[in-house]
Amino acid sequence: MKESYFKSVVMVERLHRLFLEVIGVELEQMQVRDINSVQSLLLYHIGREQVTVGELTGRGYYLGSNVSYNLSKMIKNQYLVHERSDHDRRISNVKLSEKGLALCAKIDELFKKHAKELERNGIGSNQLNNLVNIFNGLEGFWKSLLGGRQKS
Repeated sequence: MKESYFKSVVMVERLHRLFLEVIGVELEQMQVRDINSVQSLLLYHIGREQVTVGELTGRGYYLGSNVSYNLSKMIKNQYLVHERSDHDRRISNVKLSEKGLALCAKIDELFKKHAKELERNGIGSNQLNNLVNIFNGLEGFWKSLLGGRQKS
């Protein structure tokens, strides 16, 4: 069991890096060169919402310093619009610009294409749902080990 546990954790990390590489290649094929794979996924997570940096880190997707850096790059490259909160000037909100919405739509089409290809290769939604359930179990286990020390 110990070996399987460790192999699965290493596989998750490897798969994540491979997925980022695939996204990078897809961006190149779309001739999108002013955003990287991590930034494009961050863009996709934001979607049509208006969010704060704290919300993105709170969801557990990204680390604070990485989020700030990547958001500033995406604002500079006009994928995001940055606004100060009317209620608290210390809080910054971001939302997708027209350019960001257009890329988000392309990424959504890419994920649909990947999903169809997965099905053609024998990996269906039931198998993926089982995988998500396993990952949720791992997440719950690790959170329980952290107890009160976990950052939100």
